Amino acid sequence: MELDNPIIVAVTGASGVVLGYKTVQALLEKNEDVIFICSSSGRMVWKDEQLPSFGETIEKWDSSGKFKMYSNGDFYSPIASGSYKTKAMIIVPTSMNTVSAISNGITDNLIKRAADVMIKENRELILVPRETPLSALHLNNMAKLANLGVKILPPNPPYYLFPKTIDDINDYMIKKIMVAIGILKQLPDNYVYKDNK
Repeated sequence: MELDNPIIVAVTGASGVVLGYKTVQALLEKNEDVIFICSSSGRMVWKDEQLPSFGETIEKWDSSGKFKMYSNGDFYSPIASGSYKTKAMIIVPTSMNTVSAISNGITDNLIKRAADVMIKENRELILVPRETPLSALHLNNMAKLANLGVKILPPNPPYYLFPKTIDDINDYMIKKIMVAIGILKQLPDNYVYKDNK
């Protein structure tokens, strides 16, 4: 199956794997082609966060005809090469290990190599970092990447919307990701701050 200008979604071993899950769901609902990679640590967090079964989820996504998954060790994957055209890459959530490796050009797995390709080809790369508090090392690594054009999108709650559930916050973050990669032109009205004065 040949995907047309797909969006890469990668999940690494940080809390918030639900955001990666919801990102893939949202992209497939928008009829976007998706290439998916999940690190071994990401798989462990997937289970810890009690998401739907990983295997069943992959089968469901695969049945869409718009989805392809690659192993994190598969350097023969087309996304390991800049000659393969992709629309964007989102690493959600992004562990600090992954942030550090990408900022220092370390490409010892497919997620890091694909991110390296996005940077060298001047394509859209979005990182959704999950860590707090952030050390100077974390901040320096993210600043280095931001200076290269990488978008850093921390999953911060929209307090001004008075979210009532974690799902409210997650759904807001997915909309922010969709705007960041151009799938949505802007946030829907119900996600926009309104001055009620």
